[in-house]
Amino acid sequence: MARSDFAAAFLDAWNELIGLTTPVHHKKILNFLIGGARDAPRRALLTAFRHSGKSTVVGVFAAWQLCENPNTRILILSAETNLASRMVSHIKHILENHPMCRDMLPTVKKEWGSHKLTINRPPGIREPSVICQGINGNITGMRSDLIICDDVEVPNTCNTAKKRERLRERLRELDFILSPNGTMIYIGTPHTKDTIYKTA
Repeated sequence: MARSDFAAAFLDAWNELIGLTTPVHHKKILNFLIGGARDAPRRALLTAFRHSGKSTVVGVFAAWQLCENPNTRILILSAETNLASRMVSHIKHILENHPMCRDMLPTVKKEWGSHKLTINRPPGIREPSVICQGINGNITGMRSDLIICDDVEVPNTCNTAKKRERLRERLRELDFILSPNGTMIYIGTPHTKDTIYKTA
């Protein structure tokens, strides 16, 4: 089965489990994310109308990445830690309930919360499978194969030129965290004319 077919089947199985069909635009979002993770420079910017389900699909995409490669390290970065933890909780919920993820659940859930979780995987990897942080939190020393910047631009982080420049500085630090063949995905909605998404 091709990667895109596997991902589509993963998304369909999740929607079937929760009693939904997969909307056409969700399939398009998923294919866009797969392309962003596959094609150099492995960067993607996803903006969509509010309540389009973009965060829902991104969470499914993250869980599928772990299903495909259990060694994947994912960092969720948002304007505030509590925003990022919502995405981690979403991924956790998928892993706990998706029929294709049963073998991924650890026997001892030492790291299995709303801020970080580690799936059943070979030993030797220092970082959790998924961890979240607010944009001003400590990310020094982290390593990640997939960074999801989920709503890093909100009114509180972009309503002045100084805040926008500070936000851009913080986001530039992610290049030192991302693994050589890693993927960085931005998802969100522009909140200012001088949006950081123009240069993300």
